[in-house]
Amino acid sequence: MTFITICAILKAKPGQEEQLRDELIKLIKPSRAEKGCKQYKLHKSLEEKGTYVFYESWADEDAIIAHVNTDHYQTYLKNIETIIAKMEVYHLENIE
Repeated sequence: MTFITICAILKAKPGQEEQLRDELIKLIKPSRAEKGCKQYKLHKSLEEKGTYVFYESWADEDAIIAHVNTDHYQTYLKNIETIIAKMEVYHLENIE
């Protein structure tokens, strides 16, 4: 079975690193409980202070759409508006 993997790279504004980390951690438990979630892991860069990476696997595009429309995800987006410097999100397909 093929899943869609998401790699989301988020960089905090200077001085906002811990606040961003806290907001990201709040997403983990409710996101993992979602029906289409297969994996939801948060990582911290060892090279770049305040840079975090979510590595996620979802059953399909519908699961991703449902995820971004949840209350916890929408709250997260509002909470990071003033503390995030950059966000890159990649939807990935395994080709091995």
